Amino acid sequence: MSNIKPDFLTAPNLRIEPLTRKNWDKFAELFGEKGACGNCWCMYYRLSNGQFKAGKSNDRNKLAMKEIVWNKKPAGLLGFLGEKAVAWCAFAPREDFIRLENSTVHKRIDDKKAWSIPCFFIDKKYRRSGVSFELLKGAIKYAGENDIKILEAYPAIPTKERLPDSFAWIGIYKTFERAGFKIVDRKSRNRPMVRYYLDQALK
Repeated sequence: MSNIKPDFLTAPNLRIEPLTRKNWDKFAELFGEKGACGNCWCMYYRLSNGQFKAGKSNDRNKLAMKEIVWNKKPAGLLGFLGEKAVAWCAFAPREDFIRLENSTVHKRIDDKKAWSIPCFFIDKKYRRSGVSFELLKGAIKYAGENDIKILEAYPAIPTKERLPDSFAWIGIYKTFERAGFKIVDRKSRNRPMVRYYLDQALK
């Protein structure tokens, strides 16, 4: 009998869509009452610490994300199995993520235009089943279709064999490596900066 989780067999069937008004309700359903985690609504990297903490009350972080979507700004990608959204990754121009722009550990290494993937959220039923890898493949495909040349991320290299789910939201380095990302900066030993260059991948 195979040891592969049944859900893994569904991962290659993941359909990837950018977050828009049309699928907002599916996004909200995936994030649930907790807004993924502690009313984050994937606004952590987009706001200052004070703004983010204030946004945890009265649905302000949720409304801030909704405003981004309603203004047709890039927010991220949803992964669907059938009509159900089961996965998400933030995906937008690096400059949209204030915390990255102000970070000393993950500060810019050059002035090239890059789109960042700072976090993931996956339905607990589909974690550790290959879904995050399929999301990355979808991000690469989306980038190729939208003239995005560089993808950038800041995944974890676990110091233990098993990384708790609460830390997996930043992504695991091995998943990025498998998708073709390369380490470009290691100011942080356990959270390197990785990139995928579409121009090089096409050569």
